[in-house]
Amino acid sequence: MLDTQIQKVNEIKVPATASERFTTKVMAEYGSGVGEIALTDFQKRLVQNYFIAIDVALKAAEIKRLKTLKYSKDDADKNPLPITWENVAMDTLARNVVAVARVGLDPAQSNHVNMIPFKNNNISKYDIVFIDGYRGIELKACKYGLDIPDSIIVELVYSTDKFKPLKKDRNNKYESYELDIVNPFDRGDVIGGFYYHVYSVNPEKNKLVIMSMKDIEKRKPKYASAEFWGGEKDVYENGKKTGKKEKVEGWFEQMCHKTIYRAAYKDITIDSQKIDDDYLKLKQIENTYIEESIESEIQENANKEVIEIVTDDKKEYQDVEIEPQAKGPGF
Repeated sequence: MLDTQIQKVNEIKVPATASERFTTKVMAEYGSGVGEIALTDFQKRLVQNYFIAIDVALKAAEIKRLKTLKYSKDDADKNPLPITWENVAMDTLARNVVAVARVGLDPAQSNHVNMIPFKNNNISKYDIVFIDGYRGIELKACKYGLDIPDSIIVELVYSTDKFKPLKKDRNNKYESYELDIVNPFDRGDVIGGFYYHVYSVNPEKNKLVIMSMKDIEKRKPKYASAEFWGGEKDVYENGKKTGKKEKVEGWFEQMCHKTIYRAAYKDITIDSQKIDDDYLKLKQIENTYIEESIESEIQENANKEVIEIVTDDKKEYQDVEIEPQAKGPGF
């Protein structure tokens, strides 16, 4: 009798947890087709990191969804589908995680890659969109670049600085610059910046690109958050606008620096011989979601709420803003 009861208990199927289902799906993508799983220790750690990061993103997005349901007067803003693991398109997510993991993007590292859940109305599920941070752009450029510089210098120029570009001409064999910081503790306002590609063996290939504030502003997201760029934002009480504004200092200098940093690494030509399936998959993800869907989502929901991510015992605003889909230099 006891043995029969034990057997019945063992036959009860316990639903797999989100973590187990996520890991199973991702590991299946690494399989050889005959049941073998070839995950390195590094790749296993990345899978765990992606689960943790996506779990945080889902919970934060669900809190925001519930607030909108409760307080928004516009039915168009209300989304009845809970943002939970059960409603995530796991097949698509598993394939995408394989691609970003093989490239080496680690969500546990600041500004490598960020995840945003986005509702796919065609299947009534949520797709997880991967947005490269500026460190992720650097990693991809160094891995897939054609002619990678020995070093890249990125600097902001302030109103009290003395900056002199030295372009290549009959007097200068290669491009260079002079930067004299007159007052290091009070440099004034940011008036621009530059990046400098350095080739130690062949300095004639050195490249200096100067960016004015106008150039930086071109790359600023259309709906840039005040928490990032500074400025004014709406004041909310109980999820509703009060009609008041509050000034936010933001991280203006850091965002200007990141903007130039992104341009510096996007300016590295990709080597077609290094392009693999994972790189192509990342481009497919970018083209599918950013160009067609994410822009409209951000325009509808920009600046409503900023999520603070705590890393290394300090608050840090993650670099998750979407840049304009421009075709100019450095994009």
